Order: sequence, then C-alpha cells, then structure tokens
Amino acid sequence: MFSRMTIRLRLGLMMAGVGVLAVIVGVTGLIGMRHANTRVQETYSVQLAGAVALAESDANLLSLRIVLDRAAMAPNAPGIDKTIERARMFLDKSDAAWKRYRALPVAADERKLAEQAESQRAAFLRDGVEVLLQAVQAHDEARISKTVMDVMPALYRPLGDTVIALNRMQVDVARASYEATQREHDNLSALTSALLLGGIVAGGLMTWALRRSITVPLMQAIEQAEHITQGDLTHTIHVDRADETGRLLLALQRMQESLQRMVGQVRAGSDSIASATQQIASGNADLSQRTEQQASALEETASSMEELTSIVKQNADNARQASQLAGNASDIAVKGGEVVGRVVETMAGINESSKKIADIIGVIEGIAFQTNILALNAAVEAARAGEQGRGFAVVAGEVRSLAQRSATAAKEIKELISDSVGRVENGSMLVAEAGSVIDEVVVAVKRVTDIMGEISSASDEQSTGIEQVNQAVNQMDETTQQNAALVEQAAAAAMSLQEQADGLRQAVAAFRTQAGTPAATPSAGHPESRVAATAVARAEPQAKAARVRAARPTPTAAAPARATAAAVAAAPATVQQGTRSAAAAPVAKAAAPAPKLQTPKLVAAGGDDSDWETF
Repeated sequence: MFSRMTIRLRLGLMMAGVGVLAVIVGVTGLIGMRHANTRVQETYSVQLAGAVALAESDANLLSLRIVLDRAAMAPNAPGIDKTIERARMFLDKSDAAWKRYRALPVAADERKLAEQAESQRAAFLRDGVEVLLQAVQAHDEARISKTVMDVMPALYRPLGDTVIALNRMQVDVARASYEATQREHDNLSALTSALLLGGIVAGGLMTWALRRSITVPLMQAIEQAEHITQGDLTHTIHVDRADETGRLLLALQRMQESLQRMVGQVRAGSDSIASATQQIASGNADLSQRTEQQASALEETASSMEELTSIVKQNADNARQASQLAGNASDIAVKGGEVVGRVVETMAGINESSKKIADIIGVIEGIAFQTNILALNAAVEAARAGEQGRGFAVVAGEVRSLAQRSATAAKEIKELISDSVGRVENGSMLVAEAGSVIDEVVVAVKRVTDIMGEISSASDEQSTGIEQVNQAVNQMDETTQQNAALVEQAAAAAMSLQEQADGLRQAVAAFRTQAGTPAATPSAGHPESRVAATAVARAEPQAKAARVRAARPTPTAAAPARATAAAVAAAPATVQQGTRSAAAAPVAKAAAPAPKLQTPKLVAAGGDDSDWETF
C-alpha cells in the first residue's frame, strides 16, 4: 500500500504528523506558561503587595514613635506644634498602608491574624499615641513619662509580634506558591520531553520508511541510467510502482526504446557522412595548395612594391624638406637684405647727426672765443678802474680761464667727431657693398627654391603613381589571401565534418541495441584527411594576414574587401548547414567571390531523413 502512495502524499503525511506533534507540544507549553503566569501575578499582587503594605505601615509607626519620643523629651520646645503635626502625618501614612493591606484578599488564617493585629493596633493608637499627643499638648510631663515608659511599650510589643507573624505567614504562602509552580514546571517538562521523544521516534521511523520507499526505486533508476550511459541498451527495465519513481522508471524505459531506434538510424547515416567528408577533404587539400602558391607569389610582389613605394616616398619627403629649407633660406636672405638696408639708412642718419654735432661744436668755439674777448675787455676796464675794479678783474680772469678750457674741449670733441664721421662713411660704404651681395644671394636662393619645388612636384607625382600600383597589387594580394582564408574555412569545415562523422560513428559504436550485436568499427585515419590537415596548417598564416589587412582596407579596394569579407562570414554558416544535412556529393567549383559547399541530401540506410533530422 505504501508503494501506491505518491511521494507528495507521503511527505504531506509526514509533515502533518510533525505539525500535529508541534501543536501538541506548543499547547502544552502555553498551558503551563499560563498557570505559571497566574501564580506569579498572584504572588506579585497579593503576597508582595501585602508584605510591602505591612512593612510601610510598621515603618511609619516606628517613625511616629521616634517623633513622639522627641516631643516627650522636650514638650515645651518652641517647635512642638510642628513636631505634633509631623507625628500625625506619619500616623496617617501608617493608617493608609494598613488599609491597603486589609483590602487585599488573604487566606482565613492570615485574615484571623490580621484582625488580631488590627485590634492590637487600634489599642496602641488609642491608649498610647493619642494619650501621648494629648499629654504633650497639655505639657503634662507625668502622663508623658508614664505613657512613654510604661503604656506604649506594653501595647506595641504584642502588635510587633503579630506583624512579624503576618510577615512569616506571607513568606510561607509565597514559598508554597513557588513550590507548586516548580512542581507544575517539572510535570510539564516531563510531559514535553515525552512528547518530543515520541515525536523523534515516530519521525525517525517515518523517515526510514520514506527514505526506503524513495531511495530503492531511485537507485534502480540510477542503475538503469548507468547502463544507458555505458551504451548498454539491452537491459530490461521493470516498472512495478505507481508513484513518481515509477513514472521515472517508465520514462527511462521509453527513452531506452527511443535510443535503440535512433542509434540504428544514426549508425547508418554516419557511414554515409564519413564517405562524403573524405571527398570534400581531398578537393579542399588540392585547392588549398594552389591557393597557397598564388598567395606566396603575390605576397612577394606586394612586399617589393611596398619597399619601392617606401623609397619613393622617402625621396619625395626629402625633396619636399629641401624645398622647404630653400624657401626658408630665401626668406632669411630677403630679411637679411632688408636688415642691411635699414643699417645703411641708420649709418646715413648717424653721419648726418655727426655733421650737425660738428656744426654745434663750431658754435661752441665761437662762443668761447667771444667770451675770451669779453674777458680781456673786462680786465682792461678793471685796470682802468684801479682799486675799485680789482674784484671785477678777478672774475674776468676766471671767466677767461673757463672760456679757454671750453675752447680746448670743443677742439678735442671736434677732432673726435671728425674721426667718427670718417669711420661712419667707411662703414656705410661696406654696408652698401654687403647689401648688394645679399641681393645676389637672394636671387640665387630663389632659383634654387624654384628648382627644388619642381623636383618635389615630380617626386610627388611619381610617388602617387607608384602608390596606385602598390594599391592594385595589395588589392590582388588581399583578394588572394581572402580566397586562401575561404579555402582554409572550407578545409577546416571539411575536417570538422569528418571528425564529427568519426566521433559520431565512435559514439554510436559504444551502444549495444541487441544482445550479441557487434559494435561498429570507427573509421581509421585516411590519407585524404591528413592531406587536408596539412593544407589547413599551411593556409592558416595567409588567412590571418588576410584578416588583418581586411580590417584596414585601402579606399580603392574597399568594395572587393567588403564583398570577400561577406563571403567569409557566409562560408561557416553554409558549412554548418551542409553538416546538418547528410553530405555525399563532392565539392562543387567555387563561385566568385565566396565558394559554397553544395551538399545534396543523402538517403541513409536503415531510416529516412526525418528521423536523422530529428536526432
């Protein structure tokens, strides 16, 4: 019966049992927690509140006695009224605390003892406290002494004993409540432990049964899958269950039957594919060899043209640089002529200025001569004046001396200016000669510049023509390299197809569809396949170079490169399409620019094309 139940139902029953057990344990725990909470609340709100109220009432009575004792010791003190008022305050607090205690629900024994304490307390307050307050207010020292020493101790002693008994009774009640709570906790723990132990045992048994009901058929399914993995399709699969594992075994049984039919069809188709790929590999090997030779020759031609183009470009660049240098030299010579002209003009200006300075020196000499004559006249007039003109004679002598020194300096400056004027005239003549020479240099440099410009123009035209020839050769080289790449693609596709066919035959040979049926022998390596592999290895460098050049084509070769690149991109898809169909025909002639493999469909022995395509 257990094997007829589904795994989902078994898991559901197991989880339901675990859930019921969890609910029982949870409800039991909640009940125990509620009882414990009730006892704790009772302890807090009754026993603890009663003990606090009794302690507060007794403490206020003690404070009251202390205040009254102080008042009794000094009844005539100035602040006695405040002391009495304070005593009544403690009395009111004690009464309020006692009323709170009496309002709490207590047991019969505690109620009886509380009534006894209440009567004793009333007697203490009536016969002791009130009498002492009246005596203090009346300043009756005899009554004060008697009440303090005899009456109040006799009345408070039994009250204190009763209060102590009440406190002990509350402690006993709290201890009994704690012990009852502890017993309930122990009982609840034992019950919970028993439930948990029973649940663990039941869960273990259910887990063992569920595991056995699941793992046994799963191990059977794994064993069948391992047989299929090893290629043994002859093992019989027995299905005797109705659960999910039974459906799994049934699916494995159907898969094994489908694989038996499919392997037979694939085995027949792989033989036909192997024969067709041998023919394709042989044709691609010959085509690859011829394309390799053509690509090698064009590559050498392209290399030579590139070297020639490089040399011509270098000559053109040198001529262009020489023309630029000649132009720069011409500009510099023109600027030098202009500078020399400005120097000549400057020298002429200096000559004119020197002449003007010489004229000015002549004027200065005339002024010095006239000053000397005036000084002589002044000296003559001073001599005629006698003693009165002696000072004027001294001044006239100094003026004459100054005029003579000015005349001497003017003569020296005139000689220097005359010498400078002569030198400036000689320099002007030399600068004029240099200007004429520079003009001749400018004319010569211009002629050289014109000749270098013609040489540069001719070199540019020659470089352009050779570059066009180089572009044409490069275009031919790229086309050939791309053809080599296409041949490599086709050879690689043929090799891949042949390897896939061999792998398919080997994979199919691993299956045994009937007991005692021998496995198909995989095809050995053919000479044609080795030739095709050699051709692919040789064509790979040319294909890489073609792909690099195709990534940066020249403007004139852009259209053919794009067309060939499109053909290269289309070739693998065509090969894959031919691989999916059973290829048997030899390779057709390549159509420019991208060859395509023509692979007609092949009717495989042992099955039709629809089964092969499905696989």
